[in-house]
Amino acid sequence: MRKPYMFLFPGMIFGFLLSRAGFSDYDLFMDMFLFTNLKLVWTMFTAIGVAMLSMYLIRKFRARSLTGEPVRIKIKSLHRGTLAGGLIFGVGWGMSGACPGTVLAQLGEGKIPAAFTFSGIVFGIYLFAILYPRLKKLGVPLE
Repeated sequence: MRKPYMFLFPGMIFGFLLSRAGFSDYDLFMDMFLFTNLKLVWTMFTAIGVAMLSMYLIRKFRARSLTGEPVRIKIKSLHRGTLAGGLIFGVGWGMSGACPGTVLAQLGEGKIPAAFTFSGIVFGIYLFAILYPRLKKLGVPLE
């Protein structure tokens, strides 16, 4: 079993880098959504490109994990829930000026409004955990 604290230091480094790059700045998010500064958009496109190339190479060379197990990449289907979840995520992102990664960097910087965003994220996770069994019973595709 993985030890949760082994991810703490890399997460702190990631948060520090987000902060140094300015990606925890509310104004940068607002500028992105207003299309006046595309720095964040181009960074995301670069990350998507790197992820696509990485996934291709993992499949091509049949990569193995550090424990020697084959890496399995499951392809998930798109459905109405994907669209609804994406819309909720996007509206929350636009309203708060933070995504789940950057809100932790904002908290680390001492930005008080980030506490409300973080609370909203926790509440959303809690609400989904409560609704999950009911939605699954109704046959809503969740996976």
